[in-house]
Amino acid sequence: MPFRVREVQQTPNPNATKYILDRSISDRPMSFLDASSAQDHPVASLLFGIPGVSGLLLLDDFVTVNKRPEATWPPITNKVKRVLASIS
Repeated sequence: MPFRVREVQQTPNPNATKYILDRSISDRPMSFLDASSAQDHPVASLLFGIPGVSGLLLLDDFVTVNKRPEATWPPITNKVKRVLASIS
């Protein structure tokens, strides 16, 4: 079932953004520090396919995405929303 991003929140870290979802994505904290650590998680592995993504935290109804310093948020945010909406 697809996820809908209800809100995008800035964090104190300029390289991290929090995406509030319409339902829970994980009942326990799940941190992924790189793509290899996410290879067995279907959603995290798709999010790591977005250029510039360097880390993820999934918990309850949100996903926090960390980006590389040289990456910019607008293309990442658009792709995060598309990936989450494509989950079946």
